[in-house]
Amino acid sequence: TNLQQVDVNKYVFELPEAQTINHIVVFLLGTNPFEPGYAATVHLLWPNKSWQLLGMLSNDKPSAIFRLKATPGSENNMVGPTAELGISIEPIQAIEQQMQQQQMQQQQMQQQNALVPAGQQPSSVSLQSAKQIAERTLQSLYDYATSFATKPDASMGMFGSGAPVQVLPVKVFEDWYTSFLRKLQRDPATSMQN
Repeated sequence: TNLQQVDVNKYVFELPEAQTINHIVVFLLGTNPFEPGYAATVHLLWPNKSWQLLGMLSNDKPSAIFRLKATPGSENNMVGPTAELGISIEPIQAIEQQMQQQQMQQQQMQQQNALVPAGQQPSSVSLQSAKQIAERTLQSLYDYATSFATKPDASMGMFGSGAPVQVLPVKVFEDWYTSFLRKLQRDPATSMQN
């Protein structure tokens, strides 16, 4: 809606209060497909950060959903930061190379962040690994629960209208806990890596 062309093949959308956005859906309308041999990369720019490659769109893959993570500390701001969503139209070979590089970087990060490295027994997990497990578990709970947070309205009585409070149904915690246990039972090592 607030599309700005910043170069011949580059476009930017402003995303006000971006820390409140959980997912972004980007899609082609189908009325103007890319010219043969071209596609688009989708990027995100948080304030004071560098552009981050989210993914790509092409005539074969005309839509994508991207999960966003808020910038550290942005949850506490009353007026959130404005991020930018960038679209860059490029030759498809260049985009495929970028996507392969991104995939390799993600795989390397997963291997570096693995709590139980390949070949190591889970019982020999160090204190540092246990701390990482706890941090990741709590971050998972926080991310899941806050995606259901709502601001109270006058019908909620004790909070009053407009209070700087958010409300979470208890069922959110029950659902997260059930899902978390199911993942642990299925594959404990893998579930602790994400």
